[in-house]
Amino acid sequence: MSDRSPMLAQPVRPPSAGRVTAFAGFFVLGAVVGAAGALVQPGWFPGGLLLALVGEAGLVLGAARVTRGRAGGVAAAAGWMLAVVLLTASRPEGDFLFAAGSGSYLFLLGGIGVAVICATLTPGRQPDGDPVRLGK
Repeated sequence: MSDRSPMLAQPVRPPSAGRVTAFAGFFVLGAVVGAAGALVQPGWFPGGLLLALVGEAGLVLGAARVTRGRAGGVAAAAGWMLAVVLLTASRPEGDFLFAAGSGSYLFLLGGIGVAVICATLTPGRQPDGDPVRLGK
């Protein structure tokens, strides 16, 4: 037993300027990785698709590890998602980046799955930084 109050009873502190900057940087980096993956995946179909998904997984896992919490991975995944969704929209001229093929759908759905898996696999932050212990 500890004499500290539970984590939910503690007041919420705003994140530091460094953490906000890191989250914004990972958001922008996620958008860049999403745009690069959209260009690479149709070029070298099986290899390009795998390269794009592995790049996204590395970014999301790396961002979560750097920030020591899931929020970094979520910021990178949100940037990836925004870039990919904006690139799927067709323009008034009829131009679009993604073709209606299996590779594009695998990139979209696989990228969403990779982002969710990688963002949730990272261990969450502990109040005192110690690992979680189930017993004594």
